[in-house]
Amino acid sequence: MIQIEVWSDIVCPWCYIGKRRLERALEGFDGEVSVEWRSFQLDPSTPIGDSRPVGESLAARKGLSAAQVQGMFAHVTGIAAQEGLRYDFGRARTANTLDAHRLLQFAKVNGHQPELKERLMKAYFTEGADVADHATLASLAGEAGLDEVAAKQALADGSYAAEVQADFAQARAYGINGVPFFVFDQRIGVSGAQPLEVFAQALQQSSLTMLRSPSSSSSASAGECTDDSCAI
Repeated sequence: MIQIEVWSDIVCPWCYIGKRRLERALEGFDGEVSVEWRSFQLDPSTPIGDSRPVGESLAARKGLSAAQVQGMFAHVTGIAAQEGLRYDFGRARTANTLDAHRLLQFAKVNGHQPELKERLMKAYFTEGADVADHATLASLAGEAGLDEVAAKQALADGSYAAEVQADFAQARAYGINGVPFFVFDQRIGVSGAQPLEVFAQALQQSSLTMLRSPSSSSSASAGECTDDSCAI
């Protein structure tokens, strides 16, 4: 079985696009694959409770005009649409994603991590949900097949913080400074939301057990978020 680890952040627009492209590649691959979603924060300094519109937050952080921000949003929205994703940046709110990552670790232990990852990203990019709010997170966990009460308790008591920090540490060890970043069988690294063909090639190489280091990643010319300008 091929094991794929994906470092990404819930508020990273290229991460959702990369997720869809990987899924399309998996549809055309004849082999067993497991996917694990690893924690990564583009902007851990985002204040808890900051839920401003993302356009306002991005403009303030980067000194951009409203027109520049809207141009950035339009560009990535168009690319997302090609993957069947609907981004609504007019509704999206700023969020510190640490607790959402803890919840994804809870979901991993309880067998519903893929479902929760998809639900969180759709909630953020399409529905304008506050993915830092505990009540909202617990409700989304329930929709993803998890016990909502247990999810709320895990959020309240600080559970799975160590697991999140372990993912952060592994990312540093691999030299990951932008997401999405995909590691196939701890040997092949793919950086960014690469085209479908790149993922298909990585799957094929993994099935042939061709040894490569994760640091020898594919070109990052494809969509990738490397700083808080993508933490939208």
